[in-house]
Amino acid sequence: MPAQPQPLRPRAIRLLIVEDHGMVAEAIALALGSAEGVEVVGSARSIAEAVEEAARVRPDVVILDRRLPDGDGIAAIEPLTAAAPGVRVLMLTGEATVSVAARVAEAGGAGLMLKSAPLRELESGVRAVAAGSVVFSPDLLAGVLDRLTGRVQRSGARLTERERETLFLLGEGASTDQISDRLGVARNTARNHVQRVLEKLGARSKLEAVVIARREGIID
Repeated sequence: MPAQPQPLRPRAIRLLIVEDHGMVAEAIALALGSAEGVEVVGSARSIAEAVEEAARVRPDVVILDRRLPDGDGIAAIEPLTAAAPGVRVLMLTGEATVSVAARVAEAGGAGLMLKSAPLRELESGVRAVAAGSVVFSPDLLAGVLDRLTGRVQRSGARLTERERETLFLLGEGASTDQISDRLGVARNTARNHVQRVLEKLGARSKLEAVVIARREGIID
């Protein structure tokens, strides 16, 4: 009697973890790497490393930390999807606001989860986005849809990527000289970036700009 053909097992979800805190990255890798049907194929600690690694390993899903040493993780979504076409990006953040969720969606992200979520929920999120779903909590989803359909305008919508980087550094308490060093630009250029950020946010000071940006979810 001929042997019966064995059913084909579905291909494992190829997962790339982008997280700059080693212990957090290791915990995620151990938990999800042992889950059935999930294979951790790479890790990275910065945006630059993440894009390079995504191009190399071609993951199905990227777990992406919001705060990375070289910038806001949301800025990495577009280059990640360009480096690995078809990849689904699941953002991790310390604070899930409508503004942050909308920026993730606008950039092409597939979902947003809190870093404090249990690992079993993170696993469920990975499986959901891999299957083509979006993962936003119900209390955020309505606000995300409002912003995506243009019913709510964000004060930071007109910021350029360099201005967002400047604002991110302001949120860390950086001075103009430190911004100049971190961005690799002249001091006058850094000062101009800061001034444009203030103008676009309608702020009268650096501190007020940071307050507005945090309220809008532009920075944590």
